[in-house]
Amino acid sequence: MKIRTGIGYDVHRLTQNRKLIIGGVNIPHTQGLQGHSDADVLTHAIMDALLGAAGLGDIGQHFPDSDNKYKDIPSLYMLADVGKLLAKEGWTISNIDSTIIVQAPKLAPYRGDMALNISKTLGIPPSAVNVKATTEEGLGFTGAGQGIAAQAVCLIIQ
Repeated sequence: MKIRTGIGYDVHRLTQNRKLIIGGVNIPHTQGLQGHSDADVLTHAIMDALLGAAGLGDIGQHFPDSDNKYKDIPSLYMLADVGKLLAKEGWTISNIDSTIIVQAPKLAPYRGDMALNISKTLGIPPSAVNVKATTEEGLGFTGAGQGIAAQAVCLIIQ
């Protein structure tokens, strides 16, 4: 039996005239995240953690921003593809732990829906996905409200 861990990180700039999608949840806010897809920082960090753990590269290799088929695509669709790729390689996802770094809006009301979206997309129990959120007390680009970041770690078993 092989056991591996992976870590992922993603960040996107906040911008006008975009929906704020995190963990597949549309969150009411005055700004959204800039990116080629829906710019879902949480889902992107999770994808990178899973791909890294399996030794399968990163999301830029699998979903390049130069490919128009990924333009404005929901990141949960890409996460589903990552889950299928891991399963094809014989990997089972044991758990995912993640943190969203954001000054505003407050995400506590949405974290459960985010975890449920991710667990359903990957076909794993909701208890295997943990989503946390924190501020940076006004420090840095996230604290200044310029962007949102996310980190994720995962454990996979083969």
